[in-house]
Amino acid sequence: MGSRLDRSDKVEVDGKSISGEKKVYLLLNKPKDFITTLKDTHDRKIVTDLIKGKIKERVYPVGRLDRLTTGVLLLTNDGELADVLMHPSSRVSKVYSVELDKPLTREDETALIAGTKLADGVFAPDELAAISEERNEWGVEIHSGKNRIVRRLFEHYGYRIKKLDRVVFAGLTKKNLARGQWRFLTEKEIVRLKYLKRH
Repeated sequence: MGSRLDRSDKVEVDGKSISGEKKVYLLLNKPKDFITTLKDTHDRKIVTDLIKGKIKERVYPVGRLDRLTTGVLLLTNDGELADVLMHPSSRVSKVYSVELDKPLTREDETALIAGTKLADGVFAPDELAAISEERNEWGVEIHSGKNRIVRRLFEHYGYRIKKLDRVVFAGLTKKNLARGQWRFLTEKEIVRLKYLKRH
């Protein structure tokens, strides 16, 4: 039978002290047509392919972006932090840039802001702002972690999303990061995420 260890426990093998895997935190600008699972039986491209062979630690995505959605994705091996960021009580902010197949009417804009009843509850964006004068490009801020929530909200009113790009996740942006590229988080960014964990 295995034994559970506390962080304060010291473990030695053949007289040599060993420690847990080093915690790493990566920010990836996810391209289209990559999925956020770790394995895929349909031989589709997965996001961890983009960092394969570049780091020795095994990391996994925090939350999901569907295959067609691009943008900010955090990958880490810090399971405790990942759980906190994904828990509904953390109310982690996510900002999306949305391009619709047609202009959003003022009536539907008002309805979205008021809250939309979907099969799994009532949802409303925290912020909704037009990016283009044509009213087919929008900025949407949302805290819900429900699957495909932004797509589902607009689809409810008969709009098809042509492009969906996550530009902010938990205060992290993809600034200076080309599509498909990744970087390690800075110490300051890690501290800010861990601050969320304590509050």
